Amino acid sequence: MKRILFPLLLLSIITVKAQQSQFPVERQEKVKAVLKKYTAMGIPGLALTVYNKDIGFWSTTEGWSNMEEKKPLTPEHLFYLQSVSKTYMAVVILQLYEKGKLKLDDPITEYLHYPWLKDKEGVEKITVKMLLNHTSGLPEYNTDPILVSRIIHNPLKVLSVEYLLSHIGDEPLEFDPGSKYTYRNTNYELLSLIADAITGDHVAYMEKHIFKKLGLDATEYLSKSNYQDPMNITDAYWDVLLVGLPANVSKIQRANVASMKGDDGLVASTKDAVLFMKGLVSGKLLKPKTLEQMQEFVRNEEGNKRYGLGIQYYDLDTTYALGHSGGGIGAGCVLLYLPELDSVVFMATNFNTMMDSPILREAENLQMDVLMALFL
Repeated sequence: MKRILFPLLLLSIITVKAQQSQFPVERQEKVKAVLKKYTAMGIPGLALTVYNKDIGFWSTTEGWSNMEEKKPLTPEHLFYLQSVSKTYMAVVILQLYEKGKLKLDDPITEYLHYPWLKDKEGVEKITVKMLLNHTSGLPEYNTDPILVSRIIHNPLKVLSVEYLLSHIGDEPLEFDPGSKYTYRNTNYELLSLIADAITGDHVAYMEKHIFKKLGLDATEYLSKSNYQDPMNITDAYWDVLLVGLPANVSKIQRANVASMKGDDGLVASTKDAVLFMKGLVSGKLLKPKTLEQMQEFVRNEEGNKRYGLGIQYYDLDTTYALGHSGGGIGAGCVLLYLPELDSVVFMATNFNTMMDSPILREAENLQMDVLMALFL
């Protein structure tokens, strides 16, 4: 991996600090130009917050929170974290590990006794750590045709985690536990049930030991009881007909996210997402040794670093990043910590990033263009 440019980038940031205490105006304009370019392609809205210890926070948005009523997107809106929620779930599990409430090498059958799981051949080999780093071999729950059909026919119904996971019941393990890496949402849904078994309510635990600990006042865990509350969540859009015209799917998006725990479920402001990552990497949530364990990355079949304990590894060519991305039927985001720049970036959109569309194809370089505008 090349590392030629990062010292120059860091020097540039430090030099700017001597001149001013805010994010450089010329970089602000570059980022805004990139966001305008991509919203002009048809993306409803884009939002970003960046933090650097020498400069502080800077947030910006472009486009609409609601296209029909032309309501502008703002930094105060809450955005769907989608699979970035997995990092929050991993922190809960690792805190319980630090407290001696579980061991990472414990078999998951020590905590989970559901018929659709315990009767599966080979499941007794799966450990908590294998769920965290996606080496369990468990199949994906959300691609089951029966479940997909149920959701399509009743898309506003909030489903339970137990019901969602029951759809892996008839599927065998995809490989011997621990033998390879394959990303599966199933792993983190199960982690939420393990955390429930230990704490009684992993959502309440997360609110106390992460949200309140870090002062995350603009972060919420959606559930059946609150997902229809008038929270300041941005509307969600999907180019359903693949014609470049996003349709509002906010009600479906809310119900879908409220159904999922561990692998999804959270909404937050862009600044709160950055505060979470900043708190994590600075040692406010986990001990140094545990943070090191989070960065024990398993590799894919090509030999590239892929996934640690709740965080992904990103090779950015000139530097690298740690974090997580997330996608949904009406949202997408990425949360990155760049160690060599000591910077945290969170980017979010209120547009579908799961399924192909003409807009997504045209916007495939969005994330890299934003990072280049920020740091080059």
